Amino acid sequence: MGKRLTQIATRTGDDGTTGLGDNTRVPKDHLRVQAMGDVDELNSHIGLLLCEPVPADCREVLVEVQHQLFNLGGELSIPGYELLKGEAVLALDEALATYNAQLPKLEEFILPAGNRAASQAHVCRTVARRAERALVALGGSETLRDAPRQYLNRLSDLMFVLARVFNRMDGGDDVYWKSERMARNT
Repeated sequence: MGKRLTQIATRTGDDGTTGLGDNTRVPKDHLRVQAMGDVDELNSHIGLLLCEPVPADCREVLVEVQHQLFNLGGELSIPGYELLKGEAVLALDEALATYNAQLPKLEEFILPAGNRAASQAHVCRTVARRAERALVALGGSETLRDAPRQYLNRLSDLMFVLARVFNRMDGGDDVYWKSERMARNT
């Protein structure tokens, strides 16, 4: 494969614009650029999560997610182009079913807490939700395919489920919200 990047500091963005993959230039606060940035941030947070000791099967899923998020970012950078395939959404559905089957049913809300891996998974979940909102905003002004939005929706759900899986490593558990209802029932 040939070199894709030859220079990083081009200075072409000094005027407040950035180039898309189709060679058009848009303001850096364009909804498309905001969505691309949120997807990039999400991918970076997943990279940080992968610095933690997580089960090998979860690691494989997360590495694949990083590749799919890169595809999504590429798709966003080239209006009208398709890189994220529907199969990627199905893979998340399968992962959700697999990991959910291992977990006890939730009886109360949980806090975004626990061990470092679980807490970082919750950060990923919230950034995925923000990226999804950015895609919805972009979709309000431009026609977008459904798969990218669906992917981020499923991914945020998967990050919640993986946080629960990670909290159970080494015999841990979820961190439950101390609600008034639970206090009355104990």
